Amino acid sequence: MTELAISATGLRKSYGDKTVLDGVDIAVPQGTVFALLGPNGAGKTTAVKILSTLISADDGQARIAGHQLGAGAAESQAVRRAIGVTGQFSAVDGLITGEENMLLMADLHHLSKREGREVAAELLARFDLTEAASKPASTYSGGMKRRLDIAMTLVGSPRIIFLDEPTTGLDPRSRHNMWQIIRELVADGVTVFLTTQYLEEADELADNIAVLNGGRIVAEGSAAELKRLVPGGHVRLRFTDPASYQSAVSLFEEASRDDDSLTLRIPSDGGQRQLRAFLDQLDTAAIEAEELTVHTPDLDDVFFALTEHGEPEHVSP
Repeated sequence: MTELAISATGLRKSYGDKTVLDGVDIAVPQGTVFALLGPNGAGKTTAVKILSTLISADDGQARIAGHQLGAGAAESQAVRRAIGVTGQFSAVDGLITGEENMLLMADLHHLSKREGREVAAELLARFDLTEAASKPASTYSGGMKRRLDIAMTLVGSPRIIFLDEPTTGLDPRSRHNMWQIIRELVADGVTVFLTTQYLEEADELADNIAVLNGGRIVAEGSAAELKRLVPGGHVRLRFTDPASYQSAVSLFEEASRDDDSLTLRIPSDGGQRQLRAFLDQLDTAAIEAEELTVHTPDLDDVFFALTEHGEPEHVSP
């Protein structure tokens, strides 16, 4: 089995009489993207702060890169050496240049001046910031600042990166550029813990997604698995031959029909086994459809359904 980069059980955190995290369990295999979704105030940032040693949990246990949180200063330092954190708001200093921001991080990681310059130059080139390196960071666009922010996070070569809403405020092109950067990091073996309010982002990037609501994980699984939790999935069959259409109507009595367009909508969870069963039924009855399409609810549907009702669900791959 793949070793876990991040594991947590029973994490709890309260501020006064407000419970922010209420027994949260998290497991993130190495070299994967884990996305934590939830409405504003759900506790996503609190979870990141706990797992990145910025604050302590009231209860629960967590291991990061094999080190136990809360087990003493040495373990906490080992966790910090293994991780990088990029928050919702850029840590870039706008008063100095991009290169100076990078060299500052190199100093904080106790790199020699030579090594610091080499690492800074390599990362600036990797993030397409070489031409802007000598300009004040205050002149950078939002996308450039976020790229610089992540480049600064990578100075210490972390194997686990926490990205807390990294594309907030970015235009669509910059967001897609950031997605490509995240994919490249994971291809290099980095583990990414991502919080986001952009459901498309989680759908595009995450190997596993957890939905946090009311301080609890209310659902977890791959994007495809989560989409099957809510109703509305169906297979759509379109016919050009009226006789074939009528035969299909008789075969699939549970289907919704549109006689004008010769289409049927058959309730389905979108799974491979069920789709194969539909095709076998059509073949056995010698019915040929002009077009077959599978429609599943998107993550928007899942998010709204789960955060409105908040009934705990767990999906196993």
